[in-house]
Amino acid sequence: MSHPNLPMTEVLVVADCWQREPDSEAVIQRAVAAAAESVDEEVADAEVAVMLTDDAGIRTLNSNWRGIDKPTNVLSFPALQPEGEWKVGDAPRMLGDIAIAYETMRREADEEQKPFDHHLSHLAVHGFLHLIGYDHENDDDAEEMEALETEILAHLGIPDPYADRAGTH
Repeated sequence: MSHPNLPMTEVLVVADCWQREPDSEAVIQRAVAAAAESVDEEVADAEVAVMLTDDAGIRTLNSNWRGIDKPTNVLSFPALQPEGEWKVGDAPRMLGDIAIAYETMRREADEEQKPFDHHLSHLAVHGFLHLIGYDHENDDDAEEMEALETEILAHLGIPDPYADRAGTH
């Protein structure tokens, strides 16, 4: 892809369980690119790191950063942004980090009868949107974020992930 608004996305596999899904990095790259192309946020000068971990790894992150001692499917850690405008020659701007847990994600995909790559795409898009300021802390924000996720996923040929859960997040 040669879209001018794409961030550099680095995928780090830190848990062996991800070896069962060898296309995961390509799925994530495609999902983040689709998300970046669909938003007004300028992200061409930016970097995103996606860590593919397991339930134990994400449980530690969730406990340390959110005080919730259990695994989850995805966590996003937006980076603090430097003051001033980015200029050519500056180091790339970090948007932040996304962590995705294999076992929780796999279980959700199986329970919801969704293809693994569809659910992985959804979590990558969801995580990316958190990095650029979207959230679902209230109903209006959740509806806006879910609508954008659905639109981005549709561009990837992925059905609405919220179709079976109308009105919930």
